[in-house]
Amino acid sequence: MKRLIEVSNVTDVSPPYRNTPIEKLLAYHNLNSPHNDYERAEILVGMCMDHRKKLNIPERFAYIIRDGGGTLINKDFKVSYAVGVGGIKYIALIAHTDCGMVNVSDRKEKFVEGLVNNAGWEREKAIEHFEQCAPLSDIGNEVDFVLRETNRLRELYPQIVIVPLMYKVEDNKLYLIEE
Repeated sequence: MKRLIEVSNVTDVSPPYRNTPIEKLLAYHNLNSPHNDYERAEILVGMCMDHRKKLNIPERFAYIIRDGGGTLINKDFKVSYAVGVGGIKYIALIAHTDCGMVNVSDRKEKFVEGLVNNAGWEREKAIEHFEQCAPLSDIGNEVDFVLRETNRLRELYPQIVIVPLMYKVEDNKLYLIEE
């Protein structure tokens, strides 16, 4: 996590992101800046579905898409909707520490047992489900993943500012990622 840039003051925000919705996101969440009122979203946030993360942002400030690992893969239409219909010009991609989608293959047995015991699945069906889906969901290293996803989206949306961030569950703060 050497590539993380702490934001404990607005002057810590990288110059390209100053006076943008990215700066506002960081100021609201990390610095407890007073919440403004919004009529429409200014930013799209892609983040993990993990229950330990909650952004401190005003209502109507952001579209938020949550998915395991924070991936927006297979969510391109929703992103395009936010850009095309919602007029979004900024996207924050937020990975987080201690993500369950990192090396998800290590959790195969727990996953299978959980489906068998909690959902009533047959063991063979649970194993097959895991083996088909886990490779698509495993993000590997959080920082590397969010940088890959940032680059993928930059190719799709070249005029949109897309910024990779890290949410540290240890301190509930957002960090810029040095690219």
